Amino acid sequence: QPNLEANLAQMEAELGRSPWFAGEEFTAADVQMSFPVEAASTRIELKASFPKLQTFVDRIHTRPAYKAALEKGGPYSYGPAD
Repeated sequence: QPNLEANLAQMEAELGRSPWFAGEEFTAADVQMSFPVEAASTRIELKASFPKLQTFVDRIHTRPAYKAALEKGGPYSYGPAD
């Protein structure tokens, strides 16, 4: 848990510099970062401790390509029995 929180704090700080991980525009870096951030959100409440990460996940979820991927591939989960 301490390592998870330390990594999330580093990501939170990075999102304090710009809305996306690589700057002002959405890039492949954000696609890659969406997976670990979403996985972490199943283990820790982001909203209270890491609000910028929660906002990041919320913005990812509103993107048309994300919605289209879910329509095509169906829902997914990060847990063994979610």
